[in-house]
Amino acid sequence: MAEDLVVTRTLVVPAAELGERFSRSSGPGGQGVNTADSRVELSFDLAASPSVPEWLRTRMLARLRTRLTDGVLTIAASEHRTQLQNRAAARERMARLLRDAAAAPPPVRRATKPTRGSQERRIAEKKRRSQTKQGRRGGGWD
Repeated sequence: MAEDLVVTRTLVVPAAELGERFSRSSGPGGQGVNTADSRVELSFDLAASPSVPEWLRTRMLARLRTRLTDGVLTIAASEHRTQLQNRAAARERMARLLRDAAAAPPPVRRATKPTRGSQERRIAEKKRRSQTKQGRRGGGWD
């Protein structure tokens, strides 16, 4: 019944590498909440996964270091009343987290100098501001 977790077009986590645990959930459900194990805990051992390339694993481990416990990423979902909906929510959240962690870093910003025109405009605005403030000085109400 479990299917592979598609993170990106090139990264797919096999269902065998995902662990699911079910437990009782708090929240809505009435009498059924005491009997139904609708809370889902989805876990993925990122550090030991053979499906993630080594170069990508190091990037993902670095970005997810605050979310990992011994290299394992765990997501809990209990916002829905049914186990099926919670499973789908947990899988979606897991895929989004892994997708964000796998994203390429932004391009490095190259430092540039301000143009002569922008420098002149800045200085002219500073002078205007100075004149405004100087006009407020001294005198007072007589």
